[in-house]
Amino acid sequence: MSGDLPKRYVFLLLPGYSLIGFSCALEALSLANRHPPRDNYYSWRILSEDGQPVPAYNGIAVAADSGLTDLERDETLIVCAGEKVGAASTKRVLNWLRRETKKGGDFGALSSGSYTLALAGLIPGKRVTTHWEYRNALRELAPDVIVEDSIFTVDGRVFTTAGGAASMDLMLFRLHADYGPVLANWVADQMVYTDPRAQTHAQRRSQAGTGVRHGKLALILQIMENNIEDPLTPDEIADLVSLSNRQIERLFGTHLNCSPKKYYLQMRLDKARDLLRQTGLSVTEICVACGFRSISHFSKCYRRAFGISPSREGERRQVAWTEIKASGRG
Repeated sequence: MSGDLPKRYVFLLLPGYSLIGFSCALEALSLANRHPPRDNYYSWRILSEDGQPVPAYNGIAVAADSGLTDLERDETLIVCAGEKVGAASTKRVLNWLRRETKKGGDFGALSSGSYTLALAGLIPGKRVTTHWEYRNALRELAPDVIVEDSIFTVDGRVFTTAGGAASMDLMLFRLHADYGPVLANWVADQMVYTDPRAQTHAQRRSQAGTGVRHGKLALILQIMENNIEDPLTPDEIADLVSLSNRQIERLFGTHLNCSPKKYYLQMRLDKARDLLRQTGLSVTEICVACGFRSISHFSKCYRRAFGISPSREGERRQVAWTEIKASGRG
């Protein structure tokens, strides 16, 4: 078996990428090479746009083997991104991605790298995931993409993950597909990650992941999340779950320590903040997308919740999104 060729990976690091997501993915490949009888199950190389070391969001830089060089058909590409994904998704990077993915190899993304793939126009109609912070922005940017709440997705030759520890789950899934359960289980044990999750496992955000086990309450929260743009009235929600308004009030007070009205409003404001920070949508467009009937009411609620006006929040964006989309996707 020593003569068998390794499966080859290429990691494209974009400035601000998630170091934990990248490290988990790379470590899975590295550990696989320690499993006898082979030491070459996998090989990899690291690319950056200019061939220089790339700083992660926490400032730690990783050296690149080269710049945007040509890929071989049998190489699997992984785009690693994180904060400032818009600025990092330059026209040069997007054009390179369009060209190299045409060669037929598998390709995917960690964390907000799904956003980069969408900017490049590479995932229309595909089931993808991304870190929950970027989910709303991705849905607004690419309505033709099926954005799921799972820790990772596989759709044909495209794979994506929410990043963080979910990168381990994705790579263990790929190890299993490549070489079977013995190698995948051994690597999981080496990583002290003995209960890998399936791709159907949902992401858990701290605010929504309250540990609630009450079925009716979980259903109400899902109904609220599915009706952000056109919020339902308390009576409509009560009818859908066959409870009285008073029963719903008690559920929220017991499990979430707030009223349904307050929780629903905060859910809409959280989405508004995500869109303000991560997209080029106008304040008016975001106001409508989050179910507010007037700019003045939206601004008042937003300022009360976050201590800043929506227009001022928008000014803090680090990238001119309209310029990115005009130069990057055209």
